[in-house]
Amino acid sequence: MTVLLPLYVHPAVAPAAWEPDRLRGTTVVVDGHDDPAYRRVTARLAAAGVPVLGYVDLARATRPLADVLDDVEGWTGHPVGGVFLDRAPTAPSAVGPVALAVRAARRGGLSEVVLNPGTPTDPLYRRLDVGICTFEGGWPDYQRWTGAGGELGDGHLVYSVPPAQLPAARRLMTWRGAGFGLVTDRGLPHPYGGLPSRLDTLTPAG
Repeated sequence: MTVLLPLYVHPAVAPAAWEPDRLRGTTVVVDGHDDPAYRRVTARLAAAGVPVLGYVDLARATRPLADVLDDVEGWTGHPVGGVFLDRAPTAPSAVGPVALAVRAARRGGLSEVVLNPGTPTDPLYRRLDVGICTFEGGWPDYQRWTGAGGELGDGHLVYSVPPAQLPAARRLMTWRGAGFGLVTDRGLPHPYGGLPSRLDTLTPAG
């Protein structure tokens, strides 16, 4: 199982969170392609062999397509392997703009694309041949989720897990067939504001 860490903290605020040695074995999502600080840390991670995805906000298909495509293009000049399309829509009527963003990424050499609706999506999105995060939420919601709408290999991002229940959360991810994702004891409002306070949360079982 691949660990996917959306590292939503500025390098100037938490420089230790960006140390390549602490992120080995992790695919890191980075924001700020137009920020020199992010450009520097992205280059460091890439040089150290840490896979990196550039962040693009789809805003549930409310952003103008031109802005989305500009963001995708902005990552083509960085040493990233793909893009993380966050806040993705789920309705079949919105699949067209998402497909254009995926196509633009791949034409620009960003071959790995991860779509994050955070919930099961319409089957049409499966035709895009991208990774899909079908769950993003807190540990209580993850326990209640039946797994309906998800498929083997999907991504699961689970936060607010009590430290004593981290092993159980990782086992549940494995049992549900998650192909990538994250279990963390960090919680809202900033569950991805840096490395989890316990590094073993970056190592899902399986």
